[in-house]
Amino acid sequence: MKFSDGYWLLRPGVEAAHPTGVHDVTAGDGEVVVHAATHPVRHRGDMLKGPMVTLGFSSPMPDVVGVRITHFAGGAPEHPSFGLSADPAHEAKVVEDDAGVALTSGSLTARVRRGSEWRVDFTADGRLLTSSGAKGIGFMTLDGVHHVREQLVLGVGHAVYGLGERFGPLVKNGQTVDVWNADGGTSSEQAYKNVPFFLTNAGYGVFVNHPGHVSFEVGSEAVSKVGFSVEGQSLEYFLVYGPTPREILRKYTALTGRPALPPAWSFGLWLSTSFTTSYDEATVTGFIDGMAERDLPLSVFHFDCFWMREFHWCDFEWDPRTFPDPAGMLARLRERGLRVSVWINPYIAQRSPLFAEGAAHGYLLRRPSGEVWQWDLWQPGMALVDFTNPAARAWYAAKLEALLDQGVDCFKTDFGERVPTDVVYHDGSDPHRMHNYYTFLYNRTVFDVLRKRHEDAVVFARSATAGSQQFPVHWGGDCEATYESMAESLRGGLSLGLSGFGYWSHDIGGFEGTPTPALFKRWIAFGLLSSHSRLHGSGSYRVPWLFDEESVDVLRRFAKLKLSLMPYLDAAARQAAAEGVPMMRAMVVEFPDDPGCAHLERQYMLGDDLLVAPVFSDEGDVSYYVPEGAWTHLLTGEVVHGPRWVRDRCDFLTAPVLVRPDTILPVGAVDDRPDYDYAEGVTLRAYQLAEGSHTTVVGGTTFRTVRAGDQVRVEAENAPSRWRLLLVGAGSVGAGSGGAGSGGTGSGGAGSGEAGSGGAGSLEVAGGEVIAHPDGVLVEVGGAAVTVHGVR
Repeated sequence: MKFSDGYWLLRPGVEAAHPTGVHDVTAGDGEVVVHAATHPVRHRGDMLKGPMVTLGFSSPMPDVVGVRITHFAGGAPEHPSFGLSADPAHEAKVVEDDAGVALTSGSLTARVRRGSEWRVDFTADGRLLTSSGAKGIGFMTLDGVHHVREQLVLGVGHAVYGLGERFGPLVKNGQTVDVWNADGGTSSEQAYKNVPFFLTNAGYGVFVNHPGHVSFEVGSEAVSKVGFSVEGQSLEYFLVYGPTPREILRKYTALTGRPALPPAWSFGLWLSTSFTTSYDEATVTGFIDGMAERDLPLSVFHFDCFWMREFHWCDFEWDPRTFPDPAGMLARLRERGLRVSVWINPYIAQRSPLFAEGAAHGYLLRRPSGEVWQWDLWQPGMALVDFTNPAARAWYAAKLEALLDQGVDCFKTDFGERVPTDVVYHDGSDPHRMHNYYTFLYNRTVFDVLRKRHEDAVVFARSATAGSQQFPVHWGGDCEATYESMAESLRGGLSLGLSGFGYWSHDIGGFEGTPTPALFKRWIAFGLLSSHSRLHGSGSYRVPWLFDEESVDVLRRFAKLKLSLMPYLDAAARQAAAEGVPMMRAMVVEFPDDPGCAHLERQYMLGDDLLVAPVFSDEGDVSYYVPEGAWTHLLTGEVVHGPRWVRDRCDFLTAPVLVRPDTILPVGAVDDRPDYDYAEGVTLRAYQLAEGSHTTVVGGTTFRTVRAGDQVRVEAENAPSRWRLLLVGAGSVGAGSGGAGSGGTGSGGAGSGEAGSGGAGSLEVAGGEVIAHPDGVLVEVGGAAVTVHGVR
């Protein structure tokens, strides 16, 4: 919210009070409380009026400092509130002297200066991160409504990212962002997933600990500051020190919750009925048969809204007119190796028999006057489940458990954004604070039902807030079938990843409208090179043969590519769950010191080592930035040296997917399903291998690769019966020119072969057999180790 009118004035109706200097300090037990007057205190008479700023500093864990700004402290406890974690063994260090008071947590220090000039500095490792100066902290009254505001300095070249899944420019500088969930599609400033957290490329992030409406002015009201404000008498925020974006995300998700690890099968291709299309079991079977006949690997089939009867959403009952035998149908799908997802939401239409049941037992949200809150948007007379009521949660969960008993595997948890504020909650929650937090309770309820049944639960969720990353997966919402909307979706996904969410998906081809064949094929490549991949639309089907035959080939190409990359993607997924680093990540996360990466929003890193640049044109023209080093095109083998911008033209069967230099990329031996033994038959593809060692974990096997000069040695702990080493670009080997060793431990016989033209020269291999491969030197290994000599 903007309170000022330019640099000098306040907007009409605004009154402001700002701290002018430290009056007193109370320190102890790892906490500091500073009291500051908001006007000069020249004599005792000045002490008879206020307001007074109470500023508290604390630290829940190393490198995280909490700041609480309070005017009136006598209000009732506010709820709901985010559930935050703390390190019970951690205690910050407090130092007070004539210059001021400082609280230090790990490498991060917050210091309040004494003297006539008010200032709070945040420093780490000897450098200033940001500061709150004169008129930064403020009690701002607008037309009689009290707000608390903070402004932190943005240094030269400092960029701001995050704040949830936002579809505008990835760098938020210059934007006004209201953290308030809405069902607004992907083409406006509204967002389904609002998160009051941002990170910077300057070594720190900020989490505003308020579940309701938070207004951010990111270099917009004051162009060299990030301002944030909330209505009420207090504001709490946590400053998180990195210094890198990866470390900021790791510490932020330690505070608010790490993503759960989705099951392996969820990384395969999902096919949907689409939204308003007509379908029955014959339609579904026809789609699945068509996929199988065309060798298109499919993992999950999703039934969207009309698996239930019209106007009955949600009653959680299959429409008996089109699905007379749901349990039998689900069993038949399971026999084909498929998982099943069904659509749900937290709304109960008046036509649903559950409406009367929920109203009678107090399970539905009510207005202050006592009647059930209802409106006609989305479903006639619909009401909302009150997830603050434990009995309502149990009631809702029981309906889902019945579907799991039938054979459903997971749920698409749609909606949960436009939650009303003129309601009364069972537990007395503030409706304004519940507006964003409602989705957390909704998705947690569903996720807990699944986790009771399966250790590796997964939902497909649209709405979210801080902490919702614990309940993956999330998808980007209602995008249009245009290249512009495809780019919007990517910006939203990257922004969400920069907000602590590990996994993300989108509707391949766009949701609204029907994509052209060219757009559909370009979106397929993007979709299959995302964390999770779903074919879904609104009024038209998304099976590829309805577009053209080449669409079938493109889907086959990229679906099989993704499945063969599962050993690599599995490691990236586990990293997201363990560290909070997203699978799909903005380039700035991996290359924070490269200024060329600061604003990139049309490309991303998929895991640590794959750069992906989706193509946003029919013709296949694409430009992307390559960071320093020799990068290798995964699909063509071409080597590109950075740092520089590259222009390419791709056909529909290719897309820029570049492998980072000095990478061991594990590629699986299976390309028809996502859940297999990743180590058995794996190929370790070594790209531009530098001196030194690598550890690559594939399933239950740990491979240790060491390059010393012209020697590369790989040792496998818990070695599979069969695996391969491919030295990409080390020179091709003529068929039959490699000699077979005696196998086993790597100390047995040796084989040697002459590399082809431009190759590595004479090679000696101990512990494996050199065989022909167009991309380089390939060694077939039958034991726990292999050594290759003569590598260039």
